[in-house]
Amino acid sequence: MAADTSSPRAGTRLLSSPPWILTYHSVADPTKDPYGITVSADRLDEQLTWLRRRGLTGVGITSLLRADASERRALVGLTFDDGYADFVQEALPVLLAHGCTATVFVLPGRFGGGNDWDPLLTEEGVRAVAAAGMEIGSHGLRHLDLTTLSDAALRRETHASREALGRITGGLPAGFCYPYGSADARVLASVRDAGYAYGCALDPGPLRGPLALPRTHVSHADRSARLRAKAVRHRIRYRAADVPGRHR
Repeated sequence: MAADTSSPRAGTRLLSSPPWILTYHSVADPTKDPYGITVSADRLDEQLTWLRRRGLTGVGITSLLRADASERRALVGLTFDDGYADFVQEALPVLLAHGCTATVFVLPGRFGGGNDWDPLLTEEGVRAVAAAGMEIGSHGLRHLDLTTLSDAALRRETHASREALGRITGGLPAGFCYPYGSADARVLASVRDAGYAYGCALDPGPLRGPLALPRTHVSHADRSARLRAKAVRHRIRYRAADVPGRHR
């Protein structure tokens, strides 16, 4: 399944409720992770199998937003934050085996380096991920809390990161992911001004619309019962009043 990397803006349709979007980070040995954000490749395989048995296919966010209402019922968004180097060897084969795509949010200001705990993708790695059919999105330049930055620094994180990814992949990214899930009206305005079509948070609070899409964190502990509970919680928390595309 090839990722839809064209902008979703023209084709995005209003939803009765926000789509279900899952958040992953690293795919590696979870016993070495004190933060609870790592899943093993085997557990990812198990989770995607659970989705498939319920008639759901994981896709990147642009594909999810461009789908019509009937198509969306069979889709769930898959996102991977930070651009861990292990995505290529560990996550990508599992995704492709299940016929899934995903959006990988990367940090062009940290390519080939690391965050505080693990190595991240290089520019070559990002191009390989894109060539494999995954959507590339921005996670800012250096994974900073955008709500604490000056206007000039905020513009660098939103605008410059998009331009850098455009040079690397040959196409400007449609999506932005807020580091630490932190966003406010000023941050959303900068993301909009940079030209992004959508933005992903975790719990966006009172913020609504395509630039404040909620997501569900997935951990190694999530098996069938926990995934089912998280799906139900999403449906209850985000009802018809919370419609992407309608700003309050």
